[in-house]
Amino acid sequence: MGKHRLNLMRRAFNPQVFHHPCVFYYNDVYKVPLPQGHRFPMEKYRMVRERLQCLLPQGEALFEVSPLATTRDLCLVHDHTYVNRYRTGAFTDAENRKVGFPWSINSVNRSLSSVGGTVAATHMVCTGKAFFAAHLAGGTHHAFRDHGEGFCIFSDIAVAATVALRDYPKIIKKILIVDLDVHQGNGNAVLFKNEDRVFTFSMHCKQNYFSQKQTSDLDIELPKGCTDQEYLAVLQMHLARLFDRVQPDLVFFQAGVDVFYQDKLGKMLLTRGGLLRRNRHVYETAIFRQVPVVITMGGGYPRDVDPASTAFREIVEVHADVYVGAVEALAWYREAAGLG
Repeated sequence: MGKHRLNLMRRAFNPQVFHHPCVFYYNDVYKVPLPQGHRFPMEKYRMVRERLQCLLPQGEALFEVSPLATTRDLCLVHDHTYVNRYRTGAFTDAENRKVGFPWSINSVNRSLSSVGGTVAATHMVCTGKAFFAAHLAGGTHHAFRDHGEGFCIFSDIAVAATVALRDYPKIIKKILIVDLDVHQGNGNAVLFKNEDRVFTFSMHCKQNYFSQKQTSDLDIELPKGCTDQEYLAVLQMHLARLFDRVQPDLVFFQAGVDVFYQDKLGKMLLTRGGLLRRNRHVYETAIFRQVPVVITMGGGYPRDVDPASTAFREIVEVHADVYVGAVEALAWYREAAGLG
């Protein structure tokens, strides 16, 4: 974008928000014991946080422990009986298998913090304390009103979006969910099916799913083996148009990296460079349109579940790139717009 556009933005939007550091909430303080060899990469959350704390200048990023979601907030989206059954360990073995985790009090705290961190990040952007706020977890888009699946128990994005509509009705009238995980955001599609104030956009792999697909406001299905060039062309074709069509006041970015060619479950062929360009495109589109963004982690599954393996570290790096990219995009904008 040229200088004229940047100067126009400065007149139209309070530039102070761009001086605030990105805020990163994390919940790896809640250790969830998993059986040996379990395919879920639980250690990635701690490793991503530690990597970011090494990479990012102190003044550019703040790290906060994710608070636990309240029952009041959870029940804006989820069935009260379902919430209580999970919290008290009343799930059946079949329900635990469908979710993918054994039940424990630690898993309850982790699930509550997965939602609470995204809600906290949402409050940060809605109160003008950050333009980008992020959760180093979350993106649990396979949770439904009264059941979960695919490592998702509660939908953090759905709860946080509903909290934003409830608590900030004068400034948050329309929300856009940009879900770029390799799997469809089926839970959010159903949860917001009858909510006109939330637009669900899911761009995912057509041939890669473990459950029945649902209908988002916009679904784009990409073929197995999709490359950087194909993927980015489709994203660039649709994203700016979506922003202009929806006119959102707030965006949630589900930034799953399981489209990465080294991902165990993804079946797509994006490179690290392609993912960097994907993230940058989302951030720049939001910056140019002055729409704050809440970022969540989403999926990323290494071929080797040993945290010491090269495969595991590669997934950690592309997850970390998502958050570094947000900090870099803000720094770029401040310089380009002459904000100092």
